[in-house]
Amino acid sequence: MKWLVLVLLILGAALIFQMGLLAFGIYTLLSVALLSRFLVQASVRRVQVRRTCSHTVAEVGTTILVAIELVNDSPFPIPWLLLQDVLPFRAIVGPRPALVIRGSRIVMTLLWPRQRRRFHYQLHCRRRGYFQIGPLLLESGDLFGLFRKFRLADEPLFVMVYPTVVPLLSYDVASRRPIGEVVMTHRLYEDPTRIAGVRDYQAGDPLNRVHWKATARTGTLQSKVYEPSTVAGAALVIDFHTGSYRREDEPLRSERTITAAASIAHALNQMDQQVGLVSNGRDGADRIRVEGFRVPRITRHVARKLAEEDVRESRLRPVVTTASRGPESFTRLWEQLARLELNQGLDFAQLLIEAGSRIPRDATALALLGDVTETHVLALDEFQQRGYAVAAVVNEYDEERFQAAAGPLIAAGIPVYRVRDDASIADMCRQMVLA
Repeated sequence: MKWLVLVLLILGAALIFQMGLLAFGIYTLLSVALLSRFLVQASVRRVQVRRTCSHTVAEVGTTILVAIELVNDSPFPIPWLLLQDVLPFRAIVGPRPALVIRGSRIVMTLLWPRQRRRFHYQLHCRRRGYFQIGPLLLESGDLFGLFRKFRLADEPLFVMVYPTVVPLLSYDVASRRPIGEVVMTHRLYEDPTRIAGVRDYQAGDPLNRVHWKATARTGTLQSKVYEPSTVAGAALVIDFHTGSYRREDEPLRSERTITAAASIAHALNQMDQQVGLVSNGRDGADRIRVEGFRVPRITRHVARKLAEEDVRESRLRPVVTTASRGPESFTRLWEQLARLELNQGLDFAQLLIEAGSRIPRDATALALLGDVTETHVLALDEFQQRGYAVAAVVNEYDEERFQAAAGPLIAAGIPVYRVRDDASIADMCRQMVLA
């Protein structure tokens, strides 16, 4: 409002020195300014906006139609109206953006009183993720350029794009490999439905353990010996720490890890085995709930800059999906994989310490790793010593780097499988069955 103070000072000087023409000009300028301000505020405030998306849940390769409808409910025309639909900055920039825009999300238009206008653009989904569409930023002003009015016109929408699932062939339900059923190396639990043999009765054996036929045949009490509990299904332990993925390989390698995890989970679901998820990544939905969308009433340029700002978050609480069976369980895990983002919080060893108790003992702890360091090996070996069945999937396309990563894991007695590219995911799972 500095200009208003200046105008009033000039008007006071004109009245004191009796400069009638200058005073008339100041009166005219003030009248035009006040009228322009009133018209801009009254008209922009009464613009009604409605945005619709053809899909709020999609898969990779889907094209989403975003339609915007404007209605000028004021009795005054709007000489120019600039609208822009805000999209996540990281999703639309870079050499391989997650969303490809077809059409224009920035429009300049004229609205007459009671006029209705429609605009649309398309979003082609190239990668999975959880994306915020909007809010819609409006800016208008008068023809003289004296005033501008800015407002957020519509609440944002959220679109979830599921990760790709690679079909896995030749998957044996009765497999003795890490994903399937394997015999436990430590007899922590016994399966009473699987008799391995008999032994002499020992004090404290319950009566339901006595093998009466063997007792009658030998003349002395005999007890049944059961096989150890078997492992069925897997808990996917996904290392999604930012430091585990080289910057020059992103986002391809981290997306390949998610594709492998979704494919394995889908296969386990098809076999009616339990599957769960533990990760040190961050949940995109939680990030949006925490950050929100707080924009002061300033200019459209500053609001857009705040909306596109890349906020670094260090999540110190693991993302956990409880292991269970059934289509609903897989859908819940699939949604979690769609929202998972790289994080700077817990490293892999801290993840196993924090969430190791959430991994069931009757499932394989299947670690999906982007990088393998001494810390990774020690953490997995210690987890294996606690009686868990452990296996590792290393996401590495370079042969030398894979050998350097796999060597320490193999030396620790941990089965290692490799993901080289998307086409190798099905082969990797066949190796788990046939090796």
